Amino acid sequence: MPSHQARNAPLVILGTGYTGRVVYHQALMLRRTVLAASRTPETNLADLPPDQRFVFDLNRRDTWAAIPSGADVVWTFPAVPLDSVVAFGRQVGTRMRRLIVLGSTSAYDNAPHTARGDLIDETCPVDLSIPRVQGEEYLRTTYGAIILRVAGIYGPKRNPLDWIRQGQVGSSDRFVNLIHVGDLAAICLRALERGVPGESYNVSDGTPRRWSEIIAFAVSRRGISRPAPDGRPGLGKRLDTRKLQGGLGYRVRYPDLSTALDELELNESGPP
Repeated sequence: MPSHQARNAPLVILGTGYTGRVVYHQALMLRRTVLAASRTPETNLADLPPDQRFVFDLNRRDTWAAIPSGADVVWTFPAVPLDSVVAFGRQVGTRMRRLIVLGSTSAYDNAPHTARGDLIDETCPVDLSIPRVQGEEYLRTTYGAIILRVAGIYGPKRNPLDWIRQGQVGSSDRFVNLIHVGDLAAICLRALERGVPGESYNVSDGTPRRWSEIIAFAVSRRGISRPAPDGRPGLGKRLDTRKLQGGLGYRVRYPDLSTALDELELNESGPP
């Protein structure tokens, strides 16, 4: 359960899309007051109660005032453009209780650790030439945002086996890191409670896998045709998640990918 202080703080989700919706429902189960934001909440969030949704657009400063003072905020979209991120921070940054920003492991793409195939922990340098990384690092260093550098997100209606079926993934021995959306949402809530302001955390299920292993499962267990070779250079990334496990004390609910994929296939082939 969240702390008393966290329970009393409203939770605001900026960009309530695939991950944000799961955060929303998990937070409600913890009896938190939750506000979901979208650029067009009347259509994108029409299924949510009107008093639990509001308009937020990073490029419209008039929408920022809807974020209540003392709120916990989960920011789910790329932190760009930088000038809007800076203006947002100046207007809203000091009145948030805690800020979680979902970043991407692409921040590590050009690091020497990646090229060597080494494990990548949070001391690995990030690429500040990437616009979203500039925004994330500004919020982290200026307002104490907690950055979650998130691996590939999968879950209901976002099935890695469909990526193979649809030709989005080719055959290779490159490493891939994945995280189930249910785990990611729970990690967001855990980071609000236990995360250290100004720190970053790698987020995956803790097991870097080769695409060739996932494809072998798809072929042998699901009868999916083997895709053509990928042809992309590089080894892929191998994320180290010990800081997530130790610092946040989080144990993933979906550590076994094959079991999770079987569950997705079963649920998605059943009745609606």
